[in-house]
Amino acid sequence: MSVRVSIVGGSGYVGGELLRLLLFHPLVTVAQATSERLASKPITVAHPNLRGIPAAREVQFTSQDRLTPCDVLFLALPHGDAARAIDRFAELAPRIIDCSADFRLRDPALYARWYGETHPAPHWLERFVYGLPELHRDAIRTARYVSGVGCNATATNLALLPLVRAGLIDPARDVIVEVKVGSSEGGAQPGESSHHPERSGAVRSFAPVGHRHTAEVVQELGLSRVHLSITSVELVRGALATAHAFASAPVSEKDLWRAFRAAYGSEPFVRIVREKQGVYRLPEPKILAGSNYADVGFAVDEETGRIVSICAIDNLMKGAAGTAVQCMNLMCGFEERTGLEFPGLHPI
Repeated sequence: MSVRVSIVGGSGYVGGELLRLLLFHPLVTVAQATSERLASKPITVAHPNLRGIPAAREVQFTSQDRLTPCDVLFLALPHGDAARAIDRFAELAPRIIDCSADFRLRDPALYARWYGETHPAPHWLERFVYGLPELHRDAIRTARYVSGVGCNATATNLALLPLVRAGLIDPARDVIVEVKVGSSEGGAQPGESSHHPERSGAVRSFAPVGHRHTAEVVQELGLSRVHLSITSVELVRGALATAHAFASAPVSEKDLWRAFRAAYGSEPFVRIVREKQGVYRLPEPKILAGSNYADVGFAVDEETGRIVSICAIDNLMKGAAGTAVQCMNLMCGFEERTGLEFPGLHPI
């Protein structure tokens, strides 16, 4: 069994990761990939890492108006573009996975608050399932439309999920999350802040308050007192969420082990990392580059009740394209790990 997939917006970083994964997926044929700027050019013009790959030679970029029907359509477009054209895209494929922020929030009012504009297609919001398998696996299996996940929200949600499920967080106290991110989070289009002399060596707080991905954490975990701060650091790929929460009752390290094992003991792409020795004792995004794994870890100050929960991901993979392919596997009835078992590189 093979499904035909197409990628709308194939020339960006997320589109490139989708192509890298899907061209090697044993149950997929990549039919088309769009780029208005690079239409009729080989996909290797934008993604030189795919040079020499036999399947890549069969695909050239095309324009959106030349799209033909397929089985699964991936949307990797700038914010707002997918929502404005969703009716047309829905005519092309029975299953759609949108990697943008357009369909992540179910409430149009929440969307307007965090994105500063009215949603272009509010009647579509309830049709999409939030595409994080660790939260909505069963719903994704039967879904026709699945949303993308924010990379910072993914790292934050996975860091906090065990604490929320175990009821360990004091609801009267604020939860503070610092997320350190690599430059690829800014996308493939260069800007003043991504100019090498300005970006290199940076430890730059670019969203100390009010980051949009906060809305996804509020929606998915039901935490009304959660606050994200985002800091750019000297990475290309990677996001590291460090969440600080206070326990609702005295909590021990054993309690946290139980909570994390209960949440992630059977998850195929979440690894609990809490070693007693070595360099990588806690989650580190560096060793996850190119991988769909999320590494989670924790520490606790038993005297004060402060819990520190940590999650590391590759923002382009578990935070975007990797999770999208994981969702496709679920939607199509494939084994969930298919095409996604690359473990990352060390050293890098």
